[in-house]
Amino acid sequence: MNSILLQDGRHIGLCEYGDLAGFPIFFFHGTPGSRVTFLEDDPISKELGIRLICLDRPGFGLSTPQPERTILDWAKDVLEVADQLGIHHFSVMGVSGGGAFAAACAYQLPNRVLSAALISSTTPFQDGKPPKSMLKENKLAFFLSKKFPWLLKASYRSQKKMIENKPEKFKKLAKNGNKHLHPWDRQFLQTDEQLEMMMTHLHEATRQSVDECIREPNLLSRPWAFDMKDIQIPVDVWHGKEDSMAPFVEIEKMAPHIPNVKTNYIDEAGHFLTDVDDIWRDILFSLKTRAKEHHQEHV
Repeated sequence: MNSILLQDGRHIGLCEYGDLAGFPIFFFHGTPGSRVTFLEDDPISKELGIRLICLDRPGFGLSTPQPERTILDWAKDVLEVADQLGIHHFSVMGVSGGGAFAAACAYQLPNRVLSAALISSTTPFQDGKPPKSMLKENKLAFFLSKKFPWLLKASYRSQKKMIENKPEKFKKLAKNGNKHLHPWDRQFLQTDEQLEMMMTHLHEATRQSVDECIREPNLLSRPWAFDMKDIQIPVDVWHGKEDSMAPFVEIEKMAPHIPNVKTNYIDEAGHFLTDVDDIWRDILFSLKTRAKEHHQEHV
């Protein structure tokens, strides 16, 4: 099954990995991104007895665009997907831009979500402006999404064209053209398999069009319409101390306001935490363990 039909006629794309009879965790990709998270399967999810359900947000991958959506609207979609899959209790995790959407589910669905993980997560902007500590290339993308969306669209369109027509050239550029990234992050764009995965993930993100690559940054820069201090369920925060794509100093300020939070700050690490097997295993294990404890407390 590649997509689920919602009551309003929209589709939500999904991919499942790991143990299909295991504990369900919904995974929310970054911005831009897609449900395609592994080239084959995820042995670590399988080993831990986790059913990893990766969803495309509206406008990405196979999911129908929803131009006026809000961050909290995503919680309604996830709830409907869970109901259709016959899943009552579950956990959620969001990476980078996906962190906002995991936080929204944690806030909006406290009776269904047992635990949440925010990984290398973005944080709410002050006055719609990205934080000063953010990598300038990322700041520029947020600025363009607001002021010159056509320019950002053109850039994504040319990237999409290159992936389709000159994949080897795209991989070569991705491998050599990431000088702005922290060296820790650059290491995950070196092997052919890593580059292939990134290319597949991004190409799937823009399957329908590049519009959502402009729309979602804009959405993330506006007020999130809920407060982190009102999230009652267990939340794990995972962040590399050298992350400048989603700046560490911002999450360090925000995390203490989440009532039931457990912070995991990783020395010398950048943005791509889920690419490290040991960290990925720890994230999944903690999410499942905290969900179990939370459930037992409230039964």
